[in-house]
Amino acid sequence: MNPNTKKLDGKVAIVTGASKGIGAAIAKQFAAEGAAVVVNYASSKQGADRVVDEIAKRGGKALAVQADVAKKAEVERLFAEAKKSFGKIDVLVNKAGVYEFSPLQDVTEEHFHKHFNVNVLGLLLASQAALKHFGPEGGSIINISSGASTVTPPNTSVYTATKGAVDAVTRTLAKELGPRKIRVNAINPGMVITEGVQAGGFDKSDFRKQLEAQTPLGRIGQTEDVAPAAVFLASSDSSWISGETLMIAGGLR
Repeated sequence: MNPNTKKLDGKVAIVTGASKGIGAAIAKQFAAEGAAVVVNYASSKQGADRVVDEIAKRGGKALAVQADVAKKAEVERLFAEAKKSFGKIDVLVNKAGVYEFSPLQDVTEEHFHKHFNVNVLGLLLASQAALKHFGPEGGSIINISSGASTVTPPNTSVYTATKGAVDAVTRTLAKELGPRKIRVNAINPGMVITEGVQAGGFDKSDFRKQLEAQTPLGRIGQTEDVAPAAVFLASSDSSWISGETLMIAGGLR
């Protein structure tokens, strides 16, 4: 193999929720490895444009497309625009997600539906659209779940429930879509320093100190800790891996 060959040369990837944080890091890493990337965002146009701009400056190909993944018509438009611009779709990263922590007594119907609509329904709708657009050679779906589904911290019942659902859906779809050569895997990050974590004050919290104390590698994550695993799962290096859940959490269990 030519050592200069990039791992994702010629591939087209859609990354949902890619305007910031882990999604943005994955989009940039995919582009660096030769993929054309569709940077999806729900509301942060500025963030998405910044990611596209950074990719373009480094000689990569990217396009920002607004779509709320919880709405079927918008998801279909996202995929149609990706196909129109880049001709095909090979990889889907389901990163779009919401998280708000709440003790049980404060859980509302609105809190429940907001989380499940984006984190579970959105993932299903995007995967459904990918099914229609992947070619006969198949494709790779990468779901960004969370270490929360196994660490199960208190006051996160609804968020953790959505991620438990993502883990189960990952294994189910791996079996269902395998005959079509579509691989489905999940990445479950521990706490990672992102804009969302900083905005919530979690990066300076006792919760962070507690997690670090319990983490064998002694620190919380950076977005760069997660992105290379997504490249691996999108590339032919993982061609016989499906239905897997990869914990990227410094050994925290």
